[in-house]
Amino acid sequence: RARKAATVVLSAATTGLTLVASYPVAYVLARTPSPRVRSTLLVLTLAPFFTGAIVRTYAWVLVLGNTVVTWPVPMLFTARGVLVGLVHFSMPTMILLLAAAISHIDPVYERAAASLGASPARVFRRVTLPLSMPGVVSGSVIVFAWTLSAFATPELLGGGRVKMIANVVRDLALDSFNWPGGAAFAVFA
Repeated sequence: RARKAATVVLSAATTGLTLVASYPVAYVLARTPSPRVRSTLLVLTLAPFFTGAIVRTYAWVLVLGNTVVTWPVPMLFTARGVLVGLVHFSMPTMILLLAAAISHIDPVYERAAASLGASPARVFRRVTLPLSMPGVVSGSVIVFAWTLSAFATPELLGGGRVKMIANVVRDLALDSFNWPGGAAFAVFA
């Protein structure tokens, strides 16, 4: 039960951080008038899809393990490190879903709100964000579901110390040879 709660909390934190980090990139991707900037952002967004999850996770092991960067707090084999890896893994999908939703918002609405005296923050809060909610919801659901069932990233970046549901099911089935327990936990988790 504690593992289930930890998994849900880590998945929710990943979803929230991914949304906050992805929204500005998606907004620029959808609204920039420059085809060169849009193409560059799109290539940078899609680039992680051309490498495997294991390769990206091992790259994060190098970065978080004080090999490349020295961190003031331990990052590798902690929930913070797993969170960083999961956010990195989820951002491209969230960016694409948000950019699709934002691109369907007519910029006339934003200009009209600004011409009526709304500040840029108010335009975002009252016009852009509510109209982009389909992308926010779909991106959040997909990221939450992905991270809820994440296996490789918590296994490698958590170093066996950060367990999520998929890791517990694996441990039950393969390490403890508790196949019925692993299957039951997988169904009810």
